[in-house]
Amino acid sequence: MNTAVSGEVTPEQLSVVDRIAADFGGARGALIPMLQQVQAELGYLPPAIMERIAERSGVPAARVFGVASFYSQFRFEPVGRRILRVCQGTACHVQGAVAVMEAICDELGVAEGGTTEDGEFTVEPVACLGCCSLAPVIMIDEDAFGRLTPEQARDIVRNYGTAQDEGGAKA
Repeated sequence: MNTAVSGEVTPEQLSVVDRIAADFGGARGALIPMLQQVQAELGYLPPAIMERIAERSGVPAARVFGVASFYSQFRFEPVGRRILRVCQGTACHVQGAVAVMEAICDELGVAEGGTTEDGEFTVEPVACLGCCSLAPVIMIDEDAFGRLTPEQARDIVRNYGTAQDEGGAKA
């Protein structure tokens, strides 16, 4: 579902919250799963959505905001259509992950954690992708790419959408 970029939420987004809250029916301990499900459908949790979650769940707004801000899995800004994760684990770091991240950010014109202006990519540093033998590693959505040089990372980002949209193989 598309999200409002202006910071205002749409009636469709509010109805998503209402439906999910009704599914949970005020069950104790449902706040985190509810936040997860709403984020899965909307892509992020803007303030007005968290206020609606509070209203519909009966959980105080301060608690909703507190829980959402405590856990790093929750996002408060829209994300790109594709999530590009750059491993920052020890093996990747030693093998050049910093240079790979710099090349990707330069290629896309964003800072770490940022989303491209066209909404195509969000670049996220991650602690570990579990592919240490392939260091340095990136993932775009569910596709992993390893043993990268900064220039290879640039090429992957440059060509990823085209290869995927044409049904081509991973770079």
